[in-house]
Amino acid sequence: MKYIVCFLCLFLFTLNLIAQNCNCSDNFRFLAEKIKKNYIGYPDKVNSSNQLQFQKFTDSLQHIASVSNPYRCLSLMREWLSFFKDKHIEFGMDFNKLSADSVRLFFANEEKTRWTESSFKTYLKQGGTILDSIEGIWTTGIYEVGIVKDNIKTAPEFIGFVIKADSARWMPQQIKFKIAKIGNQYKTIYFNGGDHSVQYPNLVVQKDLLDFGIFGKWKRGEKKSKTLSPVKYIAPDLMSSFKVLDKQTSLLVLPSFDFKYKLRIDSLIDSNKDNLANTEHLIIDMRDNPGGITGCFDKLLPYLYTNPIYVDGGIVLATEDNIHDGFEKNYPYATTALKKTMKKNAKKLRTHQGEFYKLYTGRTIKFSKILKSPSRISILINEHTASSGEFFILRAEQSKKVTLFGRNTAGCVDYADVIITHPPCDFFTLTYPVTKSLHAIKRPLDNIGIAPNVRIPDSEKDWVSFVKNYKNN
Repeated sequence: MKYIVCFLCLFLFTLNLIAQNCNCSDNFRFLAEKIKKNYIGYPDKVNSSNQLQFQKFTDSLQHIASVSNPYRCLSLMREWLSFFKDKHIEFGMDFNKLSADSVRLFFANEEKTRWTESSFKTYLKQGGTILDSIEGIWTTGIYEVGIVKDNIKTAPEFIGFVIKADSARWMPQQIKFKIAKIGNQYKTIYFNGGDHSVQYPNLVVQKDLLDFGIFGKWKRGEKKSKTLSPVKYIAPDLMSSFKVLDKQTSLLVLPSFDFKYKLRIDSLIDSNKDNLANTEHLIIDMRDNPGGITGCFDKLLPYLYTNPIYVDGGIVLATEDNIHDGFEKNYPYATTALKKTMKKNAKKLRTHQGEFYKLYTGRTIKFSKILKSPSRISILINEHTASSGEFFILRAEQSKKVTLFGRNTAGCVDYADVIITHPPCDFFTLTYPVTKSLHAIKRPLDNIGIAPNVRIPDSEKDWVSFVKNYKNN
């Protein structure tokens, strides 16, 4: 009976692929043509110095695509897009268009370990003092993983394998990540995201916490609930928060500027007006903020304002695809005012179709007064502060109140206004930017990022305390 069910799943998944065009060669050709025609950064990334190399690279992958199934096609597409080194370009999957069985089948051949939940727990019981401090069971969200030393490697390495997850995208024994140990420090070798895309996040190890940044804070120990994990993946809630630390200091945490958080961020700032008016030192934690929309931080600007703030304009590649998929699309979380602006912009772009059109002109933000408090603002940034998160930093750094702490931002701000489209095999998704900021001409930040005023040492675990106690020379 088990084999009949498996065969039926395979049959239905194959029918789904036939019903749409999931031929890898066709989808790869679509991708290459789509990016060449619509990606705003294409002329900067592909030029006379690398044109021949790029064409050979493209031709070689097109040849491989001609004999690849959809599973191999996913990694092939990502490999080709990696040439552009643009964090706004992504190739993924729309899991809502596939059943749990189809997803499970799609990722069935991912790398696995021989360790099982039972054998690993026996190993932990027998290991005693021989175990490395990082070995054990760790959990975050839907995941429960086991971290064990990889004895095949001569240098100290550890694999993190799935014990429990959603039983669709991720199955038991599949390898979620690998970690290297250099001296007493741990470093990510690679980390597989929820969609199995390969990522390389920084890792901060504390006693009972593994912090992979935007890929989760993993706590030591088994999941408390023994109920089955939901098959449907639930995105983490990246809600902002405000906390009074002491009489002089408050902490504002902004994990995301996504559309859906705008009203909640506005409400948080409004409800803490009195606290902000009595705060001498405001710490804004922008670490791991992947961006969203610039409107999310509008209400925060008056508090950091000391002088006029200049905002660079931007150029849009006004193709039919970009106008239709980016500016005429209905965004459910967009405010009425934003929808009106987008409709107006779409009309302008229609009249300049086929051009690199200067849709956004440079402007200067001015407020009628400078607020006395907070008198000092410290902003925490790292390599995952990206996109509109970086646009906020570009405004904030112009204030005399502001000091940036941490590490360089993502360098994901020269090309923006990301749109989402689907290739012929429509459970795949392609995202790419259509706007180039004019700051990129005078101050390129692509894959460089915005540097902090004060770098926080890699050995420092508590950034908030570091900034709170930091004394200017």
